[in-house]
Amino acid sequence: MKGIGGLMKQAQQLQSKIQALQEELGKRTVSAQAGGGMVEATVNGRQELLSLRIDPEVVSPEDVDMLQDLILAAVNEALNRSREMVAQEMAKLTGGLGIPGMM
Repeated sequence: MKGIGGLMKQAQQLQSKIQALQEELGKRTVSAQAGGGMVEATVNGRQELLSLRIDPEVVSPEDVDMLQDLILAAVNEALNRSREMVAQEMAKLTGGLGIPGMM
């Protein structure tokens, strides 16, 4: 039974470290651009969109579809980068154990 108690203590310590990491990742940001930098999206480690910058030159009432596509591309790439950042940091913490529910 002593082994199980030790394992439980390690699991609790790991859970505390993961919570601290999640808080830290919520403060980290990543950005992505589309259209040669005409649109830039910034998200945090919680996959929340923090800012969206649109160059006035790309705003054209005649081509709203292009602007929408650029916004989607920038936001989706920023979200992908954020998920990759979180996965890398979690893998460092858990040693790549692939523990379900730990992200």
